[in-house]
Amino acid sequence: MEQESFTLHGEGISATIVGQGAELVSLRDAEGTELLWQAGSAWRRHSPVLFPIVGRLKGDQLRHRGQGYPMTQHGFARDRRFDWEEQGPSSCTLVLTDDADSRVHYPFAFRLAISYSLEPRQLGVTFEIDNTGDEVLPASIGAHPAFNWPLRPDLPKEAYRLTFADNEPAPIRRLKDGLMLPQPRPTPIEGKTLALSERLFDDDAVILDRPASTSVRYAAEHGPAIEMSWQGFNELGIWSKPGGAPFLCIEPWHGLASPVDFDGEFADKPGVMLIEPGAKRTLTYRIAIGRGP
Repeated sequence: MEQESFTLHGEGISATIVGQGAELVSLRDAEGTELLWQAGSAWRRHSPVLFPIVGRLKGDQLRHRGQGYPMTQHGFARDRRFDWEEQGPSSCTLVLTDDADSRVHYPFAFRLAISYSLEPRQLGVTFEIDNTGDEVLPASIGAHPAFNWPLRPDLPKEAYRLTFADNEPAPIRRLKDGLMLPQPRPTPIEGKTLALSERLFDDDAVILDRPASTSVRYAAEHGPAIEMSWQGFNELGIWSKPGGAPFLCIEPWHGLASPVDFDGEFADKPGVMLIEPGAKRTLTYRIAIGRGP
């Protein structure tokens, strides 16, 4: 199948996915309101897939058995064209496998399948990573959906908050030049609530490297609301472009940017999953849409 984009339709929800990067590019509610950032000049992506790394590696080099391989931030999957494996009225699956081009950057055999499926007012996304090679596959993967902020144009950004399922007292992590700083920072989350403002992102992403919750609600007192939930992901990033931009990214991750002082083997990097030959790792997240509060 060579179709570049495909739209799924469900009860109270529609979603459009493109073959380039297997990227979600539109998510609309029952009223037709677009909830997803439309790749404007502030950031030219919608919801990229982060694979086989999350964040940056020191020197933009992946190290394996003493050799360096060039690997830019968030990996190459977001810039590769996936093959359409299945397309149906409310679900689709896209697949990326290793080839000569991928092995220049990532010397491993793999199969990455990404499935999108609709239920009433919900979008489910499944990542499946298969180790098709004969050595352990080190990998990280992350979701990076950007939602409009504000979701309703007549509301100020400060009307919105993130409400976690559980209290989140643990310190957060921050980045410098895309790499993880060694010292944790006090969390800006009060109990379960993170008040949103542009200043929150002056120091780049807010990173929960050990979140207690597996779901979070993004809403104001009125208008559309979004609840993100996830399974199999260990970390959560929250990001908007420093200096202000009309989007908010809520990002379940399995993996992190390299610590500023780490320059070792990729398989030894904190947060990397190690998949045995012939084994598979499955991770899922779900976007449910409703109304505030």
